[in-house]
Amino acid sequence: MKTDRERFLDCFEYQSSDRRPNHELGVWPQTRDRWLKEAPVEAGKLKWNWFVEEPELELDRREFVNVIFGFIPQYEEEVIESSNEYEVIRNSRGIVTRGLKAGTVDGNRMSMDQYIAFPVERPEDFADVKRRLIAGIPERYPEDLDQLVRDWENRDHVLVFGNNCAVNGFYWRAREFMGTENLSLAWYDYPDLMHEMMEFFADFVIETARPVLERIDVEYFTLNEDLSMKNGPLLSPAMYRTFILPHLKRLVEFFRSHGTQYFWIDTDGDPSVLLPQFLEAGVDTIWPCERAAGADPVKWRGEYGKDLRIVGGVDKRVLTQGPEAIRGHLAEFIPLIEEGGFIPTVDHTVPPDVSWDNFRWYMDYKQSLLAGDFDRLR
Repeated sequence: MKTDRERFLDCFEYQSSDRRPNHELGVWPQTRDRWLKEAPVEAGKLKWNWFVEEPELELDRREFVNVIFGFIPQYEEEVIESSNEYEVIRNSRGIVTRGLKAGTVDGNRMSMDQYIAFPVERPEDFADVKRRLIAGIPERYPEDLDQLVRDWENRDHVLVFGNNCAVNGFYWRAREFMGTENLSLAWYDYPDLMHEMMEFFADFVIETARPVLERIDVEYFTLNEDLSMKNGPLLSPAMYRTFILPHLKRLVEFFRSHGTQYFWIDTDGDPSVLLPQFLEAGVDTIWPCERAAGADPVKWRGEYGKDLRIVGGVDKRVLTQGPEAIRGHLAEFIPLIEEGGFIPTVDHTVPPDVSWDNFRWYMDYKQSLLAGDFDRLR
């Protein structure tokens, strides 16, 4: 029997294996609460950290190198206004939001907050952001890094550089600094600032990652870069090429030269018009391939062949429709499973309109898919 690491490498190198990797992202807190009511015994056994592992669901184990890429020091959190219906807060990233309290579970709201203010409103504000992003300082690394490196040398599971959303990408961080509307104008109004910001961010990631990657190789790195909506990216391909592509290339070259086998980009929505630039930069994996935005892993494989590895692609909306719909949906992926370079997962975290029973049907059928038991799906 192969190890989780061997299965992952077989899949990403388009080799046959005893089965394909079994990964998932996780669930909304509201989904967890629903499942604990519907199936208190079965759901009660879950550990809920699906990026790492979930033995009850037979998810493969992954381990993440915990390096902090956020603000040090963080902005001081503050409740600016509070009522029975909503609260206005400044969070640790310096962003002021107004959010509805109804339906909130463990700090996670049922709807997005309204964004009110951001830490960078003028070019001169960027200096205060930069002083909170000093690369390579000791506080960014685990205290037991020496022991961890020794343990990782003999691992039989996948090792990933950075926790999920540890390294939010060029567009993502700029949006956190400025907000979507202000950022959309800044490419035109403040081009010098934007060039500085993109260069600074690439340098910061490289120099923060360097002390770890000089000591241990990893299977992959993910740049979390949510820059797409349903109708496409939030900046044009021309703007992406001008401001971001050169620095993305630098980032990919650094990680590859330091033993990182695969470089992932995470974006929701439909990034199709930017996929050629991702590949030009050396990116080889895209996820979560959001079906509601029209993204389609079968179509992408037809367009880009084995140059583009794909993770995700399972339409979460189908999981509400019952076992026959789920079975038919998963059957679409048989050619990709046979070929490799594809790991099917729900195209984001599982929302609360998915019942426990339907999710169990999904996992049951998916395990047949991963094992090559295709007759069960046809």
